[in-house]
Amino acid sequence: MTAAYPEPVTDRPLRIVLVEDSVLLREGLVRLFDEAGYATAGAWGDASDIVERVTDAAADVAVLDVRLPPGFRDEGIRAAIALRAALPRLGILVLSQYVEGVYARELLADGGGGIGYLLKDRVTSLDEFTDAVERVRDGGTVLDPLVVRGLLAARPDPLAALTPRERDVLELMAEGRSNGAIAQRLFIGVGAVEKNISAIFAKLGLEESATEHRRVLAVLAFLQH
Repeated sequence: MTAAYPEPVTDRPLRIVLVEDSVLLREGLVRLFDEAGYATAGAWGDASDIVERVTDAAADVAVLDVRLPPGFRDEGIRAAIALRAALPRLGILVLSQYVEGVYARELLADGGGGIGYLLKDRVTSLDEFTDAVERVRDGGTVLDPLVVRGLLAARPDPLAALTPRERDVLELMAEGRSNGAIAQRLFIGVGAVEKNISAIFAKLGLEESATEHRRVLAVLAFLQH
């Protein structure tokens, strides 16, 4: 059952909640949020009663560690999936010390956006982090390039029908890049990017639909294989 949740408010600071068991890192991230102009609506060391807490906080984005008390296994991912089910408009940004491919696929399994997966030691600037937060808040998908490459290297590649250029475009899509950002990275025009994306959709059998986000489904197919 989806919890009651207020409509997004655009004329207030972005409200963010944090679940991180390390006190030092938690306090450091809260200071980073303050510096970015966000309102920290909650900062906790565990994910107990997470849906109730986040609902009460009226948060726009939840940032969670993967491994949390009591077991330090996948409590953060389980919490993120519970939040996605109860609060589908909530942006989810997962932080991890490791490339956890199974967890990344689980987060993307519903085909929706508003999901991020970053490696803690590769977040090197405030601008980079706030860009990720705001992209997931706006429904985008943000994945660390090492996560993308690790998933690609770990599984056989059934995407043989894609050209090298199409694979480059799809990898950058998986990182959460916009068409304009992909064009800049590959030194091609936005129109060429759009043509490559149309070819990717066609080759992956992703027909246009009013209910499915083909871009996310293409990324999910890339990560699964």
